Amino acid sequence: MSDYDNAIFRLATAQEAEPEDYTGEDGLLYCGNCRQPKEAYFTEGKSLFGRDRHPKECDCQRKRREKQEAADREQKHREEVARLKRKGFTNPAMLEWTFENDNGKCPQMDKALFYAANWEEMRAENIGYLLWGKVGTGKSYFAGCIANALMEREISVCMTNFALILNDLAASYKGRNEYIDRLCRFPLLILDDFGMERGTEYGLEQVYNVVDSRYRSRKPLIVTTNLTLEELQHPEDTAHARIYDRLLEMCCPVFFTGENIRKSTAQGKMERLKGLMNRKESL
Repeated sequence: MSDYDNAIFRLATAQEAEPEDYTGEDGLLYCGNCRQPKEAYFTEGKSLFGRDRHPKECDCQRKRREKQEAADREQKHREEVARLKRKGFTNPAMLEWTFENDNGKCPQMDKALFYAANWEEMRAENIGYLLWGKVGTGKSYFAGCIANALMEREISVCMTNFALILNDLAASYKGRNEYIDRLCRFPLLILDDFGMERGTEYGLEQVYNVVDSRYRSRKPLIVTTNLTLEELQHPEDTAHARIYDRLLEMCCPVFFTGENIRKSTAQGKMERLKGLMNRKESL
């Protein structure tokens, strides 16, 4: 018998015995812990390499295997989620924009929860959000919560802004179409701070190309903007009109009415600083 055949034989027929294992009345090896057989007889008349039995998992072995397999799956899942977030976020701060970290100050957050929970329907119906309202009301955080929730389910999302997109397009002019195609391959694209990019003729043309390509790909788009719905519905010129028309056709407007969270955070920091200074002075 060759070395290869010997190896196959050991894998097929060997059953490692633990000190507490024992041989049952049926001649099979039993687990000393769960009292279940670790071997089983072949069906009558069959054998392998002259043996009439083969290994069988006892309950202990099965539980260990299932536990290890679950750990392996979880490890692979965490690695995939980390890869998606490295690829999909342009700002490390976005990693913290999650439902779990929400402070409850955004009245519209239930709509983010609904969108993430019903993602398959949102994708099938090509439904996006146009998040508009004053500065600091939580629009970007809202979008980031959706992005993180979907990526935790191993769904690829890109959250970026047109300032970065225009810089990338300017740096790779020859690969412009491929770059836009890559943006359109993401199941969900989130464009943050829309309207803050430069309004040059070239810039507006590229903005339209990205939005129109996304429109033709029939994949959802979420946009955050400080522009008002009035400004979006009544643009100043044709160049803006064709961009805004596409957005309003693709995205359902969500108005953010909450307080300026950034100002509230800054005020809280100022109060904590004053308290710290007062304690130091009293020492």
